[in-house]
Amino acid sequence: MGTLEIRSHLHQIIDGIQNEQFLQTLYDFLRVKKTDSEQGIWNALSTEQKAEVMLAFEESEDENNLIDPSKVFGSGE
Repeated sequence: MGTLEIRSHLHQIIDGIQNEQFLQTLYDFLRVKKTDSEQGIWNALSTEQKAEVMLAFEESEDENNLIDPSKVFGSGE
């Protein structure tokens, strides 16, 4: 997937989010990621922390391990 396609998909996802608190959290996350060096953040983690991040990522690949966003952030209404 190319950069333009990723941006298009991100815009579609964001446009569909109605929960203001979730949008604010997403905005804050992206703002921090833009201003911080991605490599700097990763390199600041300990070996154990990196392993935990990688395990969480691997577990997130199985949809059965995911929690419905509405249960975490509410329905947005």
